[in-house]
Amino acid sequence: MTVRQKFLVLLLVIPTLTVVWAQFWPGAWWFFIVWAPLGVLGLIDMFQTKQTIRRLYPVLGHFRYLLESFRTEIQQYFIEDDLSGTPINREHRSLVYQRAKGQRDTRPFGTIIDINANGYEWINHSVSPAKIKYYHPRVTIGGKDCKQPYQSSLLNISAMSYGSLGHNAIEALNLGAKRGGFAHNTGEGGISPYHMKHGGDLTMQFGSGYFGCRDKDGHFDPELFAEKATRDQVKMIEIKLSQGAKPGHGGVLPGSKVTPEIAAIRHVEPYKTVESPASHSAFSTPVELLQFVAKVRDLSGGKPVGFKLCLGKKYEFLALCKAMVETGILPDFITIDGSEGGTGAAPIELTNSVGTPLRDALVYINNALIGTGLRPHLKIIVAGKIISAFHMIKALALGADTVNSARGMMFALGCIQARVCDTGFCPTGITTQDPARNKGLVVENKAERVARYHCKMLENMIDLLAAAGLRSFDELKPHHIIQRVQGSLVRNYEELYPTLEAGILLDDENRPAMWEADWRQADAHRWHNPL
Repeated sequence: MTVRQKFLVLLLVIPTLTVVWAQFWPGAWWFFIVWAPLGVLGLIDMFQTKQTIRRLYPVLGHFRYLLESFRTEIQQYFIEDDLSGTPINREHRSLVYQRAKGQRDTRPFGTIIDINANGYEWINHSVSPAKIKYYHPRVTIGGKDCKQPYQSSLLNISAMSYGSLGHNAIEALNLGAKRGGFAHNTGEGGISPYHMKHGGDLTMQFGSGYFGCRDKDGHFDPELFAEKATRDQVKMIEIKLSQGAKPGHGGVLPGSKVTPEIAAIRHVEPYKTVESPASHSAFSTPVELLQFVAKVRDLSGGKPVGFKLCLGKKYEFLALCKAMVETGILPDFITIDGSEGGTGAAPIELTNSVGTPLRDALVYINNALIGTGLRPHLKIIVAGKIISAFHMIKALALGADTVNSARGMMFALGCIQARVCDTGFCPTGITTQDPARNKGLVVENKAERVARYHCKMLENMIDLLAAAGLRSFDELKPHHIIQRVQGSLVRNYEELYPTLEAGILLDDENRPAMWEADWRQADAHRWHNPL
């Protein structure tokens, strides 16, 4: 007998027995308050055609959907251990929470990491550690054509737009940046009043949608851009070519999040899903991109201008390098977003299987710039699951000048990794426009947490530097980081990722063989150059 058949039998038997029982005890009639709704629900389940489980298992089938609705919470709170949680494990989430709150962040009884596992990494200490007092190191970003160079912190807030985040979250991040003396990237959604309210340094980002600086047709508007980019609070300009979460796809902001206020900031229609084009309309070749960089720098009053990308086809980046060499136009910085990065929602195929991971991208881009003689003239910024001080040290050792963090800063705000950022139902009020949920995020409290997390990250990074016997970040090199490759075989980063000789890619006779094919395919005047 199937569950459907059993349900029909019970639908007849239980009410009948209840009626008989009521003849002896009138209170039995009250059971129909339960039987009647369940009976109606079961009949609806049997005759609906959208869900097979409900058709085959009337009433009972609902328990499947109920359990599935809080599967993520069960997994996070009761099943995953400190190292198995993804995308960010509990060990690192707890680290951010503790440092942001100013709580004890030490770990007793030794590491829980398998130090003999392949891929384990560490930095070797010195028997004569350096004595370094805590300080806030700065990096000057601004090349030969920059008139207003920026003294950047080593750690800054990565791009997250108002719209993807609620206004209280934006305010808290910017106030935290103001107090901690670091920069807050606006994301491609434009500069909102909440970015401006507390006066924290801003990196103004725009992408292929040109939100906040677009005309009625969605193209770049020079006058509107200049009006915003010349504000004193804006310190740098970032042109987004692609991002780690969805490279080659463009951004998407669901219509439910496009309130009239956000629509006015972005210059789009309210409550209509906003999609950024996959590519820019302001340029179509590597040379044109650099000419656009120069134009944007001039419009901003000479502020540092760079572009952000998730590395894809290698010859396309070499085409950019060739264009820089040919034109003499250089960005002031390049931001590398690893494919593992991104707070934005995206199709699973893009999230899992498109783009180059941060480490591989950083090694390649750094070497490409060294090999073309361009590296001394611009800075590299990286982003992609940078949560701890050791993550920062590894990125700096491989060639980064500064790092950005998005998810680390979200955890500092109180994010619990519920992974419902694109639904509008964020339980912590961070990634939602729901006024009731936004109220739960207290700006003053969260701003202090953001500033404290930033401070603790730098303190711990300097401790690592001192333990290694290094007195400045300029002394940090790839050979300082060690990785277990397999079993007892260990290699340092310099051995795993050799650094090219300066200018070697411009030498036709001595160019490394593994670079030759991509170099020949790279063309400064076109992205695609099939051979």
